[in-house]
Amino acid sequence: MTRERKTYASAGVDVDLGNKLKRRIQSLVRQTHGPQVLGKIGGFGGLFRADFRSLRDPVLVASIDSVGTKVKIALAMNRHDTVGADLVNHCVNDIAVLGARPLFFLDYIGAERLEPNVFKQLLRGFARACRAAGCALIGGETAQLPEMYHKGEYDLAGCIVGVVDRKKIIDGRKIKAGDAILGLASNGLHTNGYSLARKILFEKMKLKPGSRLPESTITVGEELLRVHKNYQLLLAKVPAGMIKGLAHITGGGLVDNLPRVLPTKCDAVIETKSWPVPRIFKLLQEKGHVPASEMYQVFNMGIGMVVIVSERDVTRAMSLLSASRTDSSRGERAKTIGRIERGTGKTRLVF
Repeated sequence: MTRERKTYASAGVDVDLGNKLKRRIQSLVRQTHGPQVLGKIGGFGGLFRADFRSLRDPVLVASIDSVGTKVKIALAMNRHDTVGADLVNHCVNDIAVLGARPLFFLDYIGAERLEPNVFKQLLRGFARACRAAGCALIGGETAQLPEMYHKGEYDLAGCIVGVVDRKKIIDGRKIKAGDAILGLASNGLHTNGYSLARKILFEKMKLKPGSRLPESTITVGEELLRVHKNYQLLLAKVPAGMIKGLAHITGGGLVDNLPRVLPTKCDAVIETKSWPVPRIFKLLQEKGHVPASEMYQVFNMGIGMVVIVSERDVTRAMSLLSASRTDSSRGERAKTIGRIERGTGKTRLVF
């Protein structure tokens, strides 16, 4: 048996190292567990005993995603807890737009080979974000794939499951002309547009991850590794029924994500001058010679979550969405960034 393990390790897959690392992170993972999590860590499947007695008609909501080429920035900066947290927060937001609260999360790490320090940082990020979201980290998969990735590289994916009472599902069906569109600030690029951002910053501008970002006090790498915000706890402060629609502004930007929640006879009209666009996006547009319309289809442009409410509820919703001083919201005010008009289910940008 020893000989077989050594032979496998010589092919690039160290089974013993993988087992050792998984044992070491058990205490970290347990910090995300409540009484609903059953069984031991490292089993063939995670066990979660859900208690839905407070819900009349519970509906499970699931989503899966990755952080894309943001991983390349983490590799260049040798900092990996950030993308671990990014992955969790992205998934949490994706189910929050339906009104769901997260129950549990599972991760996938595919790597050229396991690097103990990288693995621990990633798990630290997963665990930290799961704890903040009230979400249990109940399992995952770590695959050593030496012929699938370049030396030192890895990729991430995450799957989340949450729950919402059927009557409280937010699906956009009640959106109508005259409703207001509110925007919640992003924390930079979040997890989208990195292929284009890297091309502009590193190829066209000839910057390095450690270079000082123009007109900034931080480096390019620090800017690009800002952690994707979790909006779920902030959104939960708004009474059920007040929010008509939510859109998580990820890949596709405001242009492609808002139509996902619009009725077919409504358009979202966005006033692009109604909020301050962060400097990083202006820099990318200027140095990359990117048309404004494309910027709003690739990047979030400073708006990470869109909230649609009735005009009569704007003041109350703005107050609730601006009241928090948590790390995820940083106390930033929600802003009115547009309105719903009759149309064909599209986003219209007003420059």
